[in-house]
Amino acid sequence: MVDSVAKYGSARVPRYTSYPTAPHFHDGVDGAAFGGWLEALDATAPLSLYIHVPFCDRLCWYCGCHTTISNDPLRIAAYADVLVREIEIAVAALPVNMPVSHVHFGGGTPTQLGEESFADLMAALRGHFAITPEAEIAIEIDPTTLTPVMADRLGHEGVSRASLGVQDFTEEVQQAINRVQPVEMVADAVTMLRQAGVAALNFDLMYGLPHQTEADIARTVDQAVALAPDRVAMFGYAHVPWMRKHQQMIEEAALAGPQGRAAQADTAARRLEFHGYRRIGMDHFSRADDAMAKHLEDGGLHRNFQGYTDDAAVALIGFGASAISALPQGYAQNTGDMRAYRNAVLAGEFATERGIALDARDRACRAIIERLMCDFAADVRALCRQHDVDPDAALADVDGLAELERDGLVSRKGGTLHITSLGRPYVRTVAACFDTYLGRGAGRHSQAV
Repeated sequence: MVDSVAKYGSARVPRYTSYPTAPHFHDGVDGAAFGGWLEALDATAPLSLYIHVPFCDRLCWYCGCHTTISNDPLRIAAYADVLVREIEIAVAALPVNMPVSHVHFGGGTPTQLGEESFADLMAALRGHFAITPEAEIAIEIDPTTLTPVMADRLGHEGVSRASLGVQDFTEEVQQAINRVQPVEMVADAVTMLRQAGVAALNFDLMYGLPHQTEADIARTVDQAVALAPDRVAMFGYAHVPWMRKHQQMIEEAALAGPQGRAAQADTAARRLEFHGYRRIGMDHFSRADDAMAKHLEDGGLHRNFQGYTDDAAVALIGFGASAISALPQGYAQNTGDMRAYRNAVLAGEFATERGIALDARDRACRAIIERLMCDFAADVRALCRQHDVDPDAALADVDGLAELERDGLVSRKGGTLHITSLGRPYVRTVAACFDTYLGRGAGRHSQAV
């Protein structure tokens, strides 16, 4: 029997939070193209909005996000003003005052905005969009920087979900990633948020960190579950020092290999399931009464740049430096250069630097990959036909499925591809079979497990 970890565990494949993935974006998509895409959106379809705040008060060495270190309140407030102007530019291109079903503040550390700037941004969003009463307003939080005043502001502005970066509670691991936060500090943040009315909480944990052991992960899961988060994400640390130079601060010899990473991921999953959490896709878990668990049954799970989501909006508009918009026509990404971003927006222009337009084959592959990532199954033929793609021609171009099937990672019945229990840890590798861009040399990716 094949050793699946040895054969597939160290493969470098995308996480597929988009398709095509960001390394294949190009400068053929500019502000004019993006503006045209916005104008063509269905005026009745709800939008999802993402606001990127690229500031932190320190650099965590594991981080793979686009961020910069700043504790200058004037600089951050000025950035918030530019965000408001960018919102105005986008709204001018949209067909009407469109409904919004989901707002997500990411970073960086979005709470670096401070109470006043955050309130100004929420006022701008409510003034220019029809945020629905049931809309989820979510924010990412660094527990080490949250204050009672900011927590109260979040509750006052209607934030309904917060994602707390926990990673691991083991002191040696925290020291190695430059993110020291005792469990008591996270517990205090949880109390502040719940008292402020932010009822839904997510915890982000990680495996594959330096010096981390299976025992560390089991203990961290137990301590995290004691704080009763609604959802837990168990991300594998992506060591990509060629992309994120600060990761060179992490000693590679302290990182687990493929077998160790697989064991850590399995330990985390088993422990979370022991505590009653349901597995969602490859790395998320939720309480049984959570909406995400319910959508696991009805095919309503989706995948976007925040990972797994129950947000069904077909268009996501990203605001801020490096933010990515995902629209029916394709993807558009703002420049990550702060000065270029500011200058473009203050000149009344979109800050779009690159992106990619989708054709019928891209849409079919995107749908197939999303269903595989969310449901561990995809009716390949039906999805191809839905996007006017010849299923036989599409399947003829797919490499690797036969080998995956021989190794017991997938099975096929009619036009439907199923990922087996053995293959689920390698869902990204299975999805990669339908990635027609992979291997074109545009980027390197993290390990499959």
